[in-house]
Amino acid sequence: MHKAGFVNIVGNPNAGKSTLMNVLVGEKISIITSKAQTTRHRIMGIVNSADFQIVYSDTPGAIKPNYKLQQSMMDFVNSALTDADILLFVTDITDEAEIETKTYTKLKEAKCPVVVLVNKTDLVNPAKVYEKINHWKAEFPSAEIIPISALNKINTDIVFDKIISLLPENPPYFDKEALTDKPEKFFIAEIIREKIFISYKQEIPYSTEVVIESFNENTKIVKIRAEILVERDSQKGIIIGHKGEMLKRIGTSARKDMEAFLEKKVFLELFVKVEKDWRSDDKSLRKFGYNNK
Repeated sequence: MHKAGFVNIVGNPNAGKSTLMNVLVGEKISIITSKAQTTRHRIMGIVNSADFQIVYSDTPGAIKPNYKLQQSMMDFVNSALTDADILLFVTDITDEAEIETKTYTKLKEAKCPVVVLVNKTDLVNPAKVYEKINHWKAEFPSAEIIPISALNKINTDIVFDKIISLLPENPPYFDKEALTDKPEKFFIAEIIREKIFISYKQEIPYSTEVVIESFNENTKIVKIRAEILVERDSQKGIIIGHKGEMLKRIGTSARKDMEAFLEKKVFLELFVKVEKDWRSDDKSLRKFGYNNK
């Protein structure tokens, strides 16, 4: 008997979805920062054994969209809600915000098993954990409610065991050697984007996109040319910084992570380009892989 299925992770921004994904997969698949909406795509991480294949999906945080990029991000969330064999609904025990209405309705109406994960339980007292577990039991009477700390790997083994028990009988969907559905260039761009989210404040990270212009690999070194796109000229100056110091800092930090990821020396060239209002432009969103319509 072989089990296989899509285990899709949904929840509010900053609930810990990406941290959980990386723990469950055992590799850093999704970038992680303290800022909301760091994840923009639906990213798959695949775990294989002789008798099962789990296809995890990390998704953007559920929000009410304010511009076209956010709408495209919510399209990824909606697809994850409809094609799941198991839904992991990650909630942040310290976050009192309600989940976006349409997403919550689809979770309540889901035909597949829903597992509610009450995350960051290490940050509160046991009474608060007990209160939240009872709250979610009332909201999802048929769901398994598991208190966890994804960051500290508390009860993540219990989550894995629960997934295995719920996984349907199927042949594998992907090659047994596959770790993800995304190419190397995608992760290289994500590494740069992570450094931007960590290094800049306010709107700057949300206004940027990273495009890998060239990726040339030989036996000793990988030569990468990447463009950081911004929406306005003023943002270009902020990204570059005084005498190019900020851009240099981003490049140095990203290159170190790339070398660890690729297990090779990396020569990285970074450039900054203005792509006016790309977050609200259908053509740009299609070009960057956000809008397949």
